[in-house]
Parts: sequence; C-alpha cells; structure tokens
Amino acid sequence: LRTWVHCILLSPVQVANNMMDMDQDPRKRLCFADGRRKVDYVLVYHYRKRSSVRGSPSQHRLSIISNGSYPLGVEEKDQEGRKDEPAEVVVDVGPPDPADGEKIMIREEFEGNLKDAGLEIEHDKENKAHGHAFIRLHAPWQVLSREAEFLKIKVPTKKSYELREEKGLAATMNEVWRKLNQPFQPKVPHQEQEHSRALFFCLTGITTLIANGVYDSAFPLHDGDFHPSGQAEGKNDRQLLHDEWARYGAFYKYQPVDLIRKYFGEKIGLYFAWLGVYTQLLIPASVVGIIVFFYGWATVETNIPSQEMCDEDQNFTMCPLCDRACDYWHLSTACGTARASHLFDNPATVFFAIFMSLWAAMFLEHWKRRQISLNYSWDLTGMEEEEEHPRPKYETILLQKRQRKKKNTKNKNEVGRLYLPYFMQLKHIHAYILPLFTLNVFLPSQTGHEKLTWRDRLPGYLINISSILFMFGVTCSAVFSVIIYRITISALMAMSSDPEVKSNVRVTVTATAVIINLVVILILDEIYGMVAAWLTELEIPKTETNFEERLILKAFLLKFMNAYAPIFYVAFFKGRFAGRPGDYVYVFNDYRMEECAPGGCLIELCIQLSIIMLGKQLIQNNVFEIGIPKLKKLCRTLKDKERAPKEIVEQPGRRQQWHLDYDLEPFDGLTPEYMEMIIQFGFVSLFVASFPLAPLFALLNNVIEIRLDAKKFVTELRRPDAIRAKDIGIWYNILSGLGKFSVIINAFVISFTSDFIPRLVYQYMYSETGTMHGFINHTLSYFNVSNFKPGTVPSISSLGKDITFCRYKDYREPPWSTEPYQFSKQYWSVLAARLGFVILFQNLVITMSMLVAWVIPDVPKNISEKLKKEKTLLVDVFLNEEKEKLQLIQSLFSRDLTQEQQEELKVSDQTSLPLQQTQPGQLPPTSSPAPRTRPRAASFSQFTRQMSMSPRSDITQHTAV
Repeated sequence: LRTWVHCILLSPVQVANNMMDMDQDPRKRLCFADGRRKVDYVLVYHYRKRSSVRGSPSQHRLSIISNGSYPLGVEEKDQEGRKDEPAEVVVDVGPPDPADGEKIMIREEFEGNLKDAGLEIEHDKENKAHGHAFIRLHAPWQVLSREAEFLKIKVPTKKSYELREEKGLAATMNEVWRKLNQPFQPKVPHQEQEHSRALFFCLTGITTLIANGVYDSAFPLHDGDFHPSGQAEGKNDRQLLHDEWARYGAFYKYQPVDLIRKYFGEKIGLYFAWLGVYTQLLIPASVVGIIVFFYGWATVETNIPSQEMCDEDQNFTMCPLCDRACDYWHLSTACGTARASHLFDNPATVFFAIFMSLWAAMFLEHWKRRQISLNYSWDLTGMEEEEEHPRPKYETILLQKRQRKKKNTKNKNEVGRLYLPYFMQLKHIHAYILPLFTLNVFLPSQTGHEKLTWRDRLPGYLINISSILFMFGVTCSAVFSVIIYRITISALMAMSSDPEVKSNVRVTVTATAVIINLVVILILDEIYGMVAAWLTELEIPKTETNFEERLILKAFLLKFMNAYAPIFYVAFFKGRFAGRPGDYVYVFNDYRMEECAPGGCLIELCIQLSIIMLGKQLIQNNVFEIGIPKLKKLCRTLKDKERAPKEIVEQPGRRQQWHLDYDLEPFDGLTPEYMEMIIQFGFVSLFVASFPLAPLFALLNNVIEIRLDAKKFVTELRRPDAIRAKDIGIWYNILSGLGKFSVIINAFVISFTSDFIPRLVYQYMYSETGTMHGFINHTLSYFNVSNFKPGTVPSISSLGKDITFCRYKDYREPPWSTEPYQFSKQYWSVLAARLGFVILFQNLVITMSMLVAWVIPDVPKNISEKLKKEKTLLVDVFLNEEKEKLQLIQSLFSRDLTQEQQEELKVSDQTSLPLQQTQPGQLPPTSSPAPRTRPRAASFSQFTRQMSMSPRSDITQHTAV
C-alpha cells in the first residue's frame, strides 16, 4: 500500500502546534497517554480476544505496540533487556470466521501505512475479553507543514492595506446600526483569520472499510465537554457554541457563523449561514403578511359581497348539497364562511403575492452576496474543485465487470483470488483525514481507463423511472382516498337525524380530512426518503457529489409531490369537475363529486395549507428531530449491552472523550435539514396568496429550528467531518426554480381560486352603479327543480313544496333561455380576464424580479475593493520576487567578472605590462584568451529597465525582458 497525507491549511500562522504544552492543562481526555499529543481522529472496531498463548511469529498479534500510549512497567523494561527469552504475549489463536482474520490483516496493513505516512497511532490496552477498541491518531506538525507545501496553500501577504473610510451620512448610519446590533451579537472571540486553527477535513474512503466491517466507525473528537466550566476565558469552542448558540435563551442573537465554520467546517457553516439569512428575511415578509391579514379583518364589516351573503332578506334558496338526504338551504347560513374568506381573499392579497415573488428574488440575491462575503472571509475564493475518487459501490461493480471480462478472456488464475474481493475494495480508500489533514490510502491502480457505461446503468434507470411513476401513483391514490372519505362522510352525516350534526358537516369533514392528509404525508415522507436512497444506489453514481445530487433531486421530487398534492387538488381541481344540478359527476355511481364551500375554495385552501404546514413543522421538524435521535441512542446502547455484557472498562475512572463521543449519534448529512427548509420555502412562496400568515409561522418555526439544530450538532451528534464547500450546491438551483414556479402558482391561485377577477369583471363591466352591489346575485345561476333526475330530489323538505327554482354558483344560462344550462357570456368574459391576468401577472413579476437581480450586485462593494487591493499586492509581491532574482543574477555575474579581472592581473604581471598603460576599452595581451563566462538564463517576467547587467558592458551585455 502507498500512503499519501494531505492537509488543507490557510496559513502556517493559522495552525497552532497541536503538541500540547506541558505548562498548560494537558486535557488528558483529549490527548494520548503522555498528555502532550492531541488526539485528532479516532477509529473504532469491534474487538474479540480468543485466548493467551506463547508468542509465535506465525500468529497475528492483536496488541500492536503503541507509541507511548501507556508507560512501560518494570516487567516490560525487563523484557526489553531480555529479548532472547520468549515472552508471553496476547495473540489471537485463530478466529472462528476466516473473514475476521482478513479484517485483522487489513487493519494491520492499513495502520502500518498510516505510520509510514508520519502519523502517530495509539491503541487501547487489551485487558478486556471483547468490546469496542479505539485507535487514536495524531498528526505531527512536520507532516502538516510538509503537506501544506505540496498543496500550495495561499498565505496572506505581509503588507497590509486600508480601505477608504466612509464619511458623512453613510458613516453615521453604519455606526448607528452597529450600536443597535451590539446586544444581538454573540459573545465569542473574534475569529481572526491569522489566529484561527483552520481545520478542513473530509472522510470518504473509510466508508468502504466500515461497510465491510473492518471498522465500526471513524470520527474526529469534540473539544471536550459542552457543559460550561465556569471560567469564561478557559472555554473551549464547544462550550462557546453551546452557551452562545445552542441554547434557546440565545434565540435573539446572531449566529457565530465563523466559529461554526471553524468547528464543523465550511459545508455546515454555509448551511447555518443560509438558514440565518432565510430567517432574517422572513421578518419583513411576516410584517407585510400581518398587515394584509389585519387589512382583511378591518374591512370585513364593509365588504359588500359578505354583507349580501349574510343578509337574510335576500333569501337565496340554494340547491341541495347531496342527493335525496340533503335539503334546500339558504345562502345566509354560510355567513361565517364568507366573512372568514374575506380575511384572506381581499385586494391586498394580490399586492402580497407580488411582494412575495419579489421577496423570493431578493432573498436569492441577498444570499449570493452573503455567500461571496463568506467565501472571501473564509478564503474560498480561489478554491478549485478537486477530482473525486469513485464511490465504493462503483468500484465494486466495476471490479465485477472486470472480473467477468477477464473470465471471458481466460485470465482465471490470478494470484490472490481468495483475498481479491476484500483488497480490491480498498482501492481509492482515501481521506482518513484527521481534523488537521486529509489522508489518502489506495492500492496501485489496475483499472486503467475502464468505466461503467450507460448499458451497465440501464436496468437502474428503468427501475428508477418506473418506481418514481409508481410513487406518484401512490401519492395520487392517497389523495383520491381522502376525497372518497370526504364524500362518503359528508353523505353519511347528511343522513343523520341530529340537526347539530347536519349543521357541522362541512367543518367536521374538512378538519378530519386534513388531519388524515397530514398523517399520510408524514408516513410517506419517511418511506420516500428510503426509496430515494435505494433508487440512487441503483444508478451507480461514480462520485459522492453525483450521488448526493441525484439523491437530493429524487427525494425533493417525491416529497414535493407528497406534500403539495392535496393542496394542488383543493386549489385547482376541487369543484371544477363536479357538474351542475341535474347533471352531476358521480364517483362509483353513487357519490357526487364534492364542491367548494359557498365562500369559495380559497378558505378551504387556507385551512389545508395551514394545518399541513404547521403539522409538518411541529411534528416532523421538531418532535421527530428531538425524539428519534434519543430513541436511536437508546436502542444502540441496549444493543451494545446485549452484545458485550461482560466488557471490562479499560480505565475504571473517568471515561475518555472518545468513549463519550462514540455514544453519540452519528452524523447523517445535511440533506434532511435542507429538505425541511426547502419544503417550508415552498409553503411560504407557492400558495402564499391564500395564507398571508405563512411567513410568520415559518419565522417562529425557524427561530426554534436554528437552536434545535445547534443543540443537536453540539450535544447529540458526533463531531462531523469538516468538508470544504464554496456554496450550498444544488439546493440553490432548487430554490431558484421554486421562486420562478411560485410566480405561476400565485397567478393561477389569484385568477382561478379566489374571486378577485370575477369581482373586477362585475364592477367594471356589469355593475350598473360601478360598485359591488348585486355581485352575489350575478354569480348565482338558476335551476328548475323539475329538471332533477329521478331519485335525486330531496325526500323531505323543510322549506315547503312551492320551490320552483334553486340557485347554484356558476355562470350558466337560466332554464328559460334558448340554450338552458350552457355557459353564459359572463363565463367567457371572466375566463378571458383570468387568463389575461395570469399573463400580465407573470410578465410583470418576472420583469420586476429580473430588475431586482440586476440592481443588486452579486459581489458587495467592500469585497470587490478588497479583491482589487489584494491583486495589486500580489503583483507587487511577484515584482519584488523577480527583482530579488535579478539582483542575485547580477551578483553572480559580478563575481564571475571579478575572477576574470584577477586572471588579467596575473597575466599582466607575467608580461611586465603595468595595468596603468592599458588603454581604456583595450584588453591586455595574453598568450591565450580567457574563457568567456556564459550568462545564466533570467527568470520569467523580469520587470526592469536596466539595459546592462554588468559594469563591464563591453564584455557581457543583456537585454531586459
């Protein structure tokens, strides 16, 4: 095996020597047994000791000699002095499973390569029968310095520069804003770039060994206990994060993003920075939403359509809501629904929809600026994407393909066939990275240029397409099942003899149906997450980045469909295909398709959206995040106790930090965290026209979510491997797509779900007074009760038998028309206005969004000025370096010329020719000419105006480059 060690550091000044000073607290829980060398990384495997026999060179020793992990006792020192005598050592006499022996051999060889790379290793002292063994790794400073040179790490220039300070009103406003923000700043030390320990590490290849059972887990250590020590100056980073970030009492403070990045890495730091920007920008959206809601509440008493619906003198007799069992009813009984609908369906809703579309564009632009600022402050501007090694699954499939090809070409007798499946899976096992460096361990490449083609992936693609379509069918079936539930329960409750039950049919059915929808969504969410991971594995992505992007796309597609399918049904399909009196559409030939409430479908859409959004946030985002990790930890603890009931603790005293960290829950990635927020962003932006309070509830949830995630990362999870990242990846593209999609959805919600367009059409085209008086009568059509189909007429009517006509909400011709019950001219006028509004709204909002994106620059002005200054300094550094090279070359030429002059003096002494008689410009006569010195080649980019390199221009002349 060949071992390479890579470290990624910003500057040698940044990285403090990880050799602990003896004068300070050694913090033995975080160090080797000598109390000096810090434990940077931990590998864990399950240990089983068979018996003790006399040492034999043919046996595999399980107790590898550690590098000072435990002080030598008297007996061990005596054994060192008597090397010839046989010593009794602990060995494995042969595990019952051959695979265990192979795992031991792989571990020994791998650890040997780690030592060859310069790492220092400490093992557990083997005084227990079985259990978990911990291997501690330490990266010396010399290894880090050497590999930093190999990676060409940028270092800050010594020369400092100052930007021009702002003056006048801008400076005053900035100073006032800084003072107002002071109470909200976390009390953490300022993370100066030159003083921070920039730790970047990523763990990719160890997953192969963990998957094969060679190791159980691998993780970096936390910085000690998170409980406060009582001394503010002696707090470690974990304690600072717990006190100033991971407490609910710190909800009003800004997040210490620089400290988060320092402790967890850039990828996690960017997630919390993005979440913070999103939460901050929800504040203005919440304020505007509250204003819109209170505007509807303040104008509900003066709303003419609501007054007409609540006016009992109007006496609109409505057609029955179901066949036979339902009676005729008066429109005034739906007064409460009409008044509640006005709270969300008013002229201010259109303004709010436009505002939220522009808000989405501003949010994306603001995040781009924030991301560029973080890239600059975290020194990620010049980071290049490194070529990723293939995933273990990809390597395994490629190995199987190669073996089949070799079998077909009669290459069957390969040496080491028995161990090939285990060793070949170790190829490209890289990045056993300590918190201060990245470790690459791999076998010599034997793959050549062979790779998996589309033919190898075709079965996976076919299964993916069919499975996703099947999942879509499952989601639609769940929605349809709830529709059937609503229809049947409505019919059954309408047949009840209890008048109170009949009066509460719509409220009861709507509430219970939404709760059923919520439960189905939560269950299918968990199933779809596992299905998405399984389908992504079938595609055999080559790298982890490809795997993550494909997994995110599938999971988002399935969960988006699952969360929004019931809402899309209520917004755009409910009541559209119910038919009309005398010609209703039936399900299973018995049940009528459901219709919207008398006040319209917008109030039902609001109820559906609010319950699903709040339910998902409360149950899935909070209860599940708190309960599931604790449940998993309990199950894992019980499982470990059952598997190792007699395990002897190595040190009966206080447990070491690696033992405490191993008991924590492993980190599973940021995909679930991002997915929660992306689905919430959809609730806030897509159907916000129907629920203006959605940003407010999202804001309240995110304030809790930030602290909940922080507490989980600091106290309940193992410390994740820090991964460098410049952006949030594919999530930005999803956010951008949702922002554009929200413009279309809100346009259709305002046009087709609300009554905004019908009210405008009536007021400006059909109203005789130019007001909304008579709007309700205009939207109701007439139906002759004699045209009911047999068996559908109400069996018992409390309104009398003199009813000739009943009303229903639609734009159709009356029974006395030449074309009865056909769509009227008003219907086509309203439809044309709706389509025109959709086109106008989309073009207006998209144009304004593009204008906002154009007006707001992606790069902040101060960052742009700093980048220009740094480029200027960089050019100065290069010029000074080239100048020093030129001076060095000139000094070398001068030395050569001095030697030449000395030789000339010797020759002149031999010929008795005084130097004073030599003419200027003439060479003294010699018996043989002196050899001319060949000038050395100048380095690239020698910026100088000197035409001569030497005072003897007649002997050596150079042209400036």
